Amino acid sequence: MRYARRSSFYALTWLVTASIAWSDDRLSGGETTVFVTNDKAFARPLANISRLTRRQHTVGNSFFNQNWVASPASTTSRDGLGHLFNARSCSACHVRDGRAEPPGKGEIALGLVMRISLPGRLATGGPVPDPSYGLQVSERALPGLKAEGHVRVSYEEVDGTYPDGEWFSLRRPTYKIVDLGAGPLSSKTRFSPRVAPAVHGLGLLAAVEDDTLRALEDPSDRDGDGISGKLNMVWDYEGQRLVPGRFGWKANQPSLRQQTAGAFVGDLGITSPLFPKENHTASYAELHNFGEQSEDQNPELSAKILQRVTAYLETLAPPARRDVDDPVVRQGQSLFARMNCASCHTPELRTGNDYPLAELRSQTIRPYTDLLLHDMGEGLADGREDFEANGQEWRTPPLWGVGLQERVNGHTMLLHDGRARDLTEAILWHGGEAEKSRELFLNSTSKERSALLSFLRSL
Repeated sequence: MRYARRSSFYALTWLVTASIAWSDDRLSGGETTVFVTNDKAFARPLANISRLTRRQHTVGNSFFNQNWVASPASTTSRDGLGHLFNARSCSACHVRDGRAEPPGKGEIALGLVMRISLPGRLATGGPVPDPSYGLQVSERALPGLKAEGHVRVSYEEVDGTYPDGEWFSLRRPTYKIVDLGAGPLSSKTRFSPRVAPAVHGLGLLAAVEDDTLRALEDPSDRDGDGISGKLNMVWDYEGQRLVPGRFGWKANQPSLRQQTAGAFVGDLGITSPLFPKENHTASYAELHNFGEQSEDQNPELSAKILQRVTAYLETLAPPARRDVDDPVVRQGQSLFARMNCASCHTPELRTGNDYPLAELRSQTIRPYTDLLLHDMGEGLADGREDFEANGQEWRTPPLWGVGLQERVNGHTMLLHDGRARDLTEAILWHGGEAEKSRELFLNSTSKERSALLSFLRSL
């Protein structure tokens, strides 16, 4: 009976989508778009999903939401939680497949991770891990073991005013890591706090061809518009070569499969065929007297489960836009283009016609991203390199669904570390290549700013 109700919902969603012209602005994901506006808006499968793909989606969903336990356990397909970890499940950070927020005062972070590294690059081009703490601080550990440390964040309020006299305030964060389990970090250690983003629409972004993204690149700003986006070239662990990256805050992952396997080992300490060693360093394991898993041991996450979780993420649909015919929203859309926001937040892309999953092929999508790296200025800089991304560069985040974030996740915090408390603050933090757009927003009228925000909330 429950399956019948789900099938009826998906069939109705498909009929609604199919009745709309494919050029309609409401269709964020083309034929995959779902018309849902409640707190499950990011958690629906593709509107055009097949029965076979839906089965994989459902299985992957169960593993995405389950709490993993330490091994050995009676639930052998659901054990393997690492000696060190940040969460017990994927959904603990991606609640309802949405976006996390930074920790409050005195809280242990859940949904924000601290990436760390030393200056320089590995042979693969990636960042150099700290010899004691690796590439990410683990804030939790199995009973009897000591976590690597805890992230604490405090904020300084920075006041400002628009030319028309309206007041605003921004939060400038300061981070420190306390309770370090293996002594002090190097004075050269670089830090990059990153909150867990929403995960809907990832399959569609994976289906955009590399050549499409290359056509958007302009690393030397040949056209002189001040925008110089570039692809991040990152290491493909299966292909053993450098390829374009597109996932993660710095586009440091090339595929959903590698992104998923990386999250399992980095955030949950669960090994897979792609990453067969746990996320702790040998020196940390020796210091606290627990074993380091050998690459010869069987991975804790089977290839089949990794595929199912990847398929789940690949088949989460983007929600439809709302209020597209509202005159104020239309005005905001025009201002978005006039302020040059669309130069990075590209309104429309097209997926390839030979992508492995048929449901994602040949779709006109409206994610509002170019998936490229852009210099965002000193204000947002973390000073940490990640392959080709320097310390001031970030990937353009997709905007689809941003207007439903509060309904899904109960907050409006934005940017890579959640410092912005709303869309306005996020815009005002823009610098670097986006400085001119910020200035146009800053010098616009109150009504124009309101219209632009209305447009963003319609996405």
